[in-house]
Amino acid sequence: LSGTHFITGSNGPQSIYSTGQFSYWKDGRNLPDVMSGVMQYGDTPQHPAFQLTLQVNFISGTGGQELIRFIGSEGTMEVRGNNLNIKHSIMPEAPGFGGYDSVFTFSKSMQEEMTKDYNAKWTEAQRKKPVKEDVVFRAPEGYSDHLDHFTNFFDAVRTGKPVVEDATFGFRAAAPALACNESFFKKKAINWDPVKMKLV
Repeated sequence: LSGTHFITGSNGPQSIYSTGQFSYWKDGRNLPDVMSGVMQYGDTPQHPAFQLTLQVNFISGTGGQELIRFIGSEGTMEVRGNNLNIKHSIMPEAPGFGGYDSVFTFSKSMQEEMTKDYNAKWTEAQRKKPVKEDVVFRAPEGYSDHLDHFTNFFDAVRTGKPVVEDATFGFRAAAPALACNESFFKKKAINWDPVKMKLV
């Protein structure tokens, strides 16, 4: 959550719901080894409303990965380690018509009428999908985010310079994650005030 909060400037979600199961580690632990959470973020001056899904899989066959993926109306932005990928998929101005939708279920005469109306309303240019180049960023060879992390921390200790992820920032990321556990146990959504940092 800290990465998402840093990128969006968010204070946190307003509601949290999670579910999970014991898939592999059936050794008496009290929390699932596979868990999914859904968090609803409200509309704020920092960002529009959005929904975040959080997944934890302690038996993942991938060998363990951490990534943040933002999915918006113009494509996706994926942060994986020190790398960033932006893939564009921009919708045309005109809504889709024909192909895989319900048009073919209407009578032939109705299909012709709908097609005529669609063609009258939308130009060929409006039906074209805009193309925008993707962005790929790779950290320079030898870069270490751990080194930056510790350098920032030690600079803050030595000089009193404020850090981005201070105790308040950390609590605002940790509390909703812990609320996932509460939601799992109570089998209900947990409401959270991200500004006052308390359950509601």
